[in-house]
Amino acid sequence: MSTSLSYIAAACNRFNQAAHVSPDSSTVAFASSRFVSLWHLQDPNDAGVSETLPGSESLITCVKFLDDETLLSANDTGVLILWKKTSNQAGKPTSCWNLVATAQAHKRSISTLSVLDTRIVTGSSDSSLKIWKYGTTDAGRDEIVELQTIDMKGKYPLISALTYLPQTNVYLLAVGGTDTSVRLFVCSDDQFIQSAILAGHEDWIRGLAFKNPADPDQPTILASGSQDATIRLWNIELVKKVDIIPEETSSSEPIDDLLDQFEASLGELGENEEGGRQVSLKHHILTVKTNVGSSQQFSVTFDALLVGHEAGVTSLAWRTDSQSPPTLLSTSTDSSVILWSPSSDSSSSIWINRERFGDVGGQRLGGFIGGLWANKGTEVLAWGWSGGWRRWACSAAQADLNGETWNEIGAITGHKGPIKGLDWSPDGKYLISSGLDQTTRIHGPVKKGNNTSWHEIARPQVHGYDLLNVVFIEPLKFASIADEKVVRVFEAPRGFVQLAESLGVAEFSEDEHKRPAAANVPPLGLSNKAIAEGPQEVVGETIVSRRPFDGELSSITLWPEVEKVFGHGYESITLGISNSRNMIATACKSTNAEHAVVRVYDTATFKPVGQPLQGHILTVTRISFSPDDKYILTVSRDRSWRLFALQEGQSFSPVAFDKSHGRIIWDCAWSPEGDIFATASRDKTVRVWKQSEKNWNAITTIKTPQPATAVAFYPKLGNKRWLTIGLETGEILLYAGSHSSAEWVLVETIPSRFVCPPYL
Repeated sequence: MSTSLSYIAAACNRFNQAAHVSPDSSTVAFASSRFVSLWHLQDPNDAGVSETLPGSESLITCVKFLDDETLLSANDTGVLILWKKTSNQAGKPTSCWNLVATAQAHKRSISTLSVLDTRIVTGSSDSSLKIWKYGTTDAGRDEIVELQTIDMKGKYPLISALTYLPQTNVYLLAVGGTDTSVRLFVCSDDQFIQSAILAGHEDWIRGLAFKNPADPDQPTILASGSQDATIRLWNIELVKKVDIIPEETSSSEPIDDLLDQFEASLGELGENEEGGRQVSLKHHILTVKTNVGSSQQFSVTFDALLVGHEAGVTSLAWRTDSQSPPTLLSTSTDSSVILWSPSSDSSSSIWINRERFGDVGGQRLGGFIGGLWANKGTEVLAWGWSGGWRRWACSAAQADLNGETWNEIGAITGHKGPIKGLDWSPDGKYLISSGLDQTTRIHGPVKKGNNTSWHEIARPQVHGYDLLNVVFIEPLKFASIADEKVVRVFEAPRGFVQLAESLGVAEFSEDEHKRPAAANVPPLGLSNKAIAEGPQEVVGETIVSRRPFDGELSSITLWPEVEKVFGHGYESITLGISNSRNMIATACKSTNAEHAVVRVYDTATFKPVGQPLQGHILTVTRISFSPDDKYILTVSRDRSWRLFALQEGQSFSPVAFDKSHGRIIWDCAWSPEGDIFATASRDKTVRVWKQSEKNWNAITTIKTPQPATAVAFYPKLGNKRWLTIGLETGEILLYAGSHSSAEWVLVETIPSRFVCPPYL
């Protein structure tokens, strides 16, 4: 048996530096939980994420490319991880990435990461900046060496940016954080020294970006964005007159003297007649010692104030091509992305917003967290509060920005939190997932020309509680449970039927089209309500002709809620469904035998089937029906499994139990033939059980290297049975068993890091 991967759904972490584009503009690396996900933008199959890189033991906060073959990530425990593409025998890089170095950079979370050539800057919530150098040892080993630590004196650095001072190879570092100023540091003798403080913003600084000039006579532009909803542009340029620094004078004294003299001649910021703050035109002078006896001076001047966002600015990025005029991308929590550029009069400092993307209405679901340029400035990417990506493409990049046309195209989506439930539709054409991000999502194979790729096509439930499990009752009907006492049942609207058919995911009968058009959520409500007719953008051609974008999935692909099922005294924890889809079984959180029961319901009437199934004394973690629906198997935190058999009166009664596992049992599964079942436990074992006369006995015990959290059987192939085991580390083990199921052999290990074959 061979295994291949065709789909990875992943969301971007909620940090504004959690993603970066490679220097060749073709690959996006972004943080997804504890993994770095790689997205090849030029993949002709539009397969989305092609590879995930494990290695971090905690949430990743920052990702940066050093070059096309070197990648750096930082996490919330202060660890830096360096990734590098491996080389083949010819010395050329392959598509496989390997972890080559790690460093405990900070004691607390790394909040900012910037790179330039071999220099790396990290900032942390431990109120410090650190300067690093990336290099290779004499033995050929990659390493990250610390050069300097800068104490921020109680302020937390949130964003940083590195560049060279104009016409020099001197590093210039800009840092913003939990105050209202941008701090500039100049590198001298491999040490960064604070040289200027740029005031003007009225809230924390969230975005910084340098724009290097194409013409040496033009200034370097620093853009700073703040939570005060404004963007400020600063010009950094060479002062023509060069003062001579005497050899015998230390470098720090003339710098201080020059600054004192210059600032004294300008005066301080004043208050205008209305009491508001005046715009500062103050020049800041940076003096850099270049050679013995000589120095260069650079002026930093406030140039423009960009006002257009209605809420805080979260990130800034300059267009990566060399076109003129320069274009700045900004994202905000007001759910907008704006492209800024100078007005047609090149002699003025007036900047206007050329394009505005996103959602109208402001602050939908937290807005945008970050944004990037890609494909050499012809695409804009942004990720939102829920981790989903939005993507806009320019039809033809032109020197005249007024002639550009931008359109939104499909991007990547995925759950923001752990996925707790997964189920295939009864016909096996698409699947549904539920997670702690309080959403259920439907994924299916979308046909586009001769290619087929998997994507999220609907988000039928956006809830107010963490969703713990979901099962299909019919292809267009499912039940879900959340961290509440209710089982909710949903039916597909007409919009989903039309969409699934249009995308080539599934086909339905004419009768299946006779249903409500769509659904919405009333204000202050949790239940999706059906609407007979929706606006044109809900049911019209603009949606069914393509897969929905992330901004549409959470609003116009909802399914109406048709039923609520009550019964448990505490929050639901697990949900099972019979193979005939005629019964569902539920369990809730419990610390005693009274509530550690399983309730069975008829899916036609949602009335109880018999009495609650008793026996466990702690929370039931999984419920599984036998293939013929004659048995219900349950496993529990009390380390036991119990078997209930269907009686003539359509009720279930206990027939067997066992408590040989040493730790909590996480999962259980029946073989397709129904003669054996398996239980997976935290005690690092999976046991296979078979009936002998009236008793069920363990015929084999499979020891796993890590705690087993999931288990499933595959139908027989030839004379072999197949069993898959999921581990706590994310690995999947594939076992082949004999016909008697007494012997099982490990055939393959699917690692937590896996590469999609289409882009190899």
